[in-house]
Amino acid sequence: MDLRELLSIPYLLEAEAVETEPGQWRVRLAYPELPGCTAEAAVVEDALRELERRRIELIVGLVEEGKQPPVPRRPLTASDPLWTAQDLGLSDRVAALLGGAAGPTKRN
Repeated sequence: MDLRELLSIPYLLEAEAVETEPGQWRVRLAYPELPGCTAEAAVVEDALRELERRRIELIVGLVEEGKQPPVPRRPLTASDPLWTAQDLGLSDRVAALLGGAAGPTKRN
């Protein structure tokens, strides 16, 4: 599998609300099929953004080391991992590995 396919694999997403102090809650998200791929934030959108950043960095790091990340199911055909990487500000590194144009583009 190439990097584009590996970044298009749909991983299971676990979500839970955790009480950090009495009355103080945070959202904890994880891709349990990717060891150590978790994120926590007060707002679910922030936690998801950080989780996606960690997923991409983990997969790209494994590929750069010559290792295969877990592949529990087939990649999504309609996925655009470069767009996601650009949205997260990771496009230079990922675009170079995907063979696409480098340089982030801003999205509103």
